[in-house]
Amino acid sequence: MLYNLLRVFIVAPLCFLAKLFSKNKKKFIEKRINQDFELLKKEKTIWIHCSSMGEINLSEPLIKKLIEKRKENILISVFTDTGFENAEQKYRDYEKITVIYFPLDSYFKIKKILSKIELSLLIIIETEIWPNLIKLCARKAKIIFVNGRISDKSFKRYKKIKFFLKPIFNKVSGFYMQSKLDKKRIIILGAQEKKVENLGNLKFCISFEKYTELEKEKLRVKLLVENRKIIVLGSTRELEEEKILKNIKYDIEDRLIVIVPRHLKRVNHVVEVVEKYKLSYEKYSHIEKYGLSEKKQVVIVDKMGVLRELYSIADIVFVGGTLVNIGGHSLLEPLFYGKIPIFGKYTQNVKDISRELLRKKIGIQLDCCSDFEIAVNEILGNLSKEKEIKELFEKNKNVIDKVIKKIENLI
Repeated sequence: MLYNLLRVFIVAPLCFLAKLFSKNKKKFIEKRINQDFELLKKEKTIWIHCSSMGEINLSEPLIKKLIEKRKENILISVFTDTGFENAEQKYRDYEKITVIYFPLDSYFKIKKILSKIELSLLIIIETEIWPNLIKLCARKAKIIFVNGRISDKSFKRYKKIKFFLKPIFNKVSGFYMQSKLDKKRIIILGAQEKKVENLGNLKFCISFEKYTELEKEKLRVKLLVENRKIIVLGSTRELEEEKILKNIKYDIEDRLIVIVPRHLKRVNHVVEVVEKYKLSYEKYSHIEKYGLSEKKQVVIVDKMGVLRELYSIADIVFVGGTLVNIGGHSLLEPLFYGKIPIFGKYTQNVKDISRELLRKKIGIQLDCCSDFEIAVNEILGNLSKEKEIKELFEKNKNVIDKVIKKIENLI
């Protein structure tokens, strides 16, 4: 009651003012509140709530497993615009999946959604605590948190409202947390210990293309690698190539630098940067068509869809979007191929994974670009971490099966 009174007398007026003075905020609020939910069917439905694109991506294997194993429809609610667009794109060909905007925990909108479907289960990805969502859904079905986590910042904040969280947590049937620390924290915040389990991290339940040794050797031959070390700069953004080339060694007999810009429209700019440093280079498309007659210092990739194969043969991997304020691209891709990723300080899009890699010492974060060679030498000078990386994926590969088993026991 207190929560909804605060929404009526504080949140609602603030939303009204936001809509009045900001077109973007008005659009944001109205897209979430003015949905009609006419596409929803009065059929058994598993509701999966995600906050943003990160949760949409990591929940994809779970959602597809549910479609394969279960008969229920899937309703996915998403808070952010990018998450919504990503979900619609992923599931546009799935008749049983409907994607909606999360209606900002509106009591009446959630009630309307529940009147349109026959709720079998609510799955909250990670730890999105929405009181009205939990309270209303608990009247209809069981609720579980999957891939739950409590960050340092959230833990400090939540501890101040433990009295408020405990009755909400009492309505949840299962808390399936990422780690022992997350398990400990959710219990401290009021979850019943018997309902909390550490099942592992969904983020590592991924599977990319695998390449045979023959395929990898063919690629090495194509690039005239010979005995050189391969440094792949993956998904680079503007200014990043310059920052790295300014701080890297170019010994043609010792190493090959492969630059893979995030967007192909930047290829000509990358060429200009490489020419500025007077480096010999060839474009990937030319190599594919005509081959190489002599070694080059740099290969500039001007073709989509080859980055993962290049990661599979790399000795050193840098992940772009991290030396400039973009927020970082996938750190899991090189990791999947047993490579320790090097990345910069801008990791807001991949902050959880970057922290995990640094904690386990299977990732290197640059304090400044001049440290690039230090990172390269550290990786080349140390024993391979491929075993530790493989163990990380192996440890978490059965998380989805564990979650599915829990779901089947509940519904």
